[in-house]
Amino acid sequence: MPELEAVIFDWGGTLTRWHDVDFHAESLALAQAVVNADHDPHEITARLHAAGDVVWGRSRDHQQSATIGDLFTEAGLEHDPELLAAYYDFWEPHTATDPECREMFTELRATGLKIGVLSNTIWPRAWHVEFFERDGVYDLIDGDVYTSEIPWTKPSPRAFEAAMASVGAAEPGRCVYVGDRLFDDVWGAHNAGLKAIHIPLSSIPGNQVGHTEGTPDAVVRSLGAIPGAVASLR
Repeated sequence: MPELEAVIFDWGGTLTRWHDVDFHAESLALAQAVVNADHDPHEITARLHAAGDVVWGRSRDHQQSATIGDLFTEAGLEHDPELLAAYYDFWEPHTATDPECREMFTELRATGLKIGVLSNTIWPRAWHVEFFERDGVYDLIDGDVYTSEIPWTKPSPRAFEAAMASVGAAEPGRCVYVGDRLFDDVWGAHNAGLKAIHIPLSSIPGNQVGHTEGTPDAVVRSLGAIPGAVASLR
């Protein structure tokens, strides 16, 4: 096997621990940013909830990326980005980086590996960077890609290629992807030519499960176990 050069990570449910989320409450928070709408508040919330299903359905089925703005457009609603504070505040408690992350990153980098992040997200890059900086790990990340800034989502090979490019890696066979989803992360990584490590700690909702479940090259139950799993693949 070629020597490995990079380990790339999923974000939600991988570098953060899984949280069950009330998506109706999320829609209520999003509704606070709606402007110029002559609709009943219940209709606005329902539109936003339905738009979320459509946007994430396109990601699952067609690997089509989206932004927060696209979600409002799908709902047929105008919004003011300056009014997204309630939405940000709703999600912020779910963004904590796993306490084992920094030590794990440090251990991997000590062996000469690059560290990358590839996240399916509608949030802007600045939010993700802020969360990593808040938790003291961003200085250990060599490259990060958020699908809100590229046309594709996982499991598209192009999303993985973008993440590899962000850390300066050219050969998929020399990269490992770590994630909590057997479709987006494991099958997607294999389809793009990467190795895959699965962290099976998330309760993936049924409507987010894709058409295929990949078989990982290794399975771990904590971030602290990843350096050992990566070493076994080398």
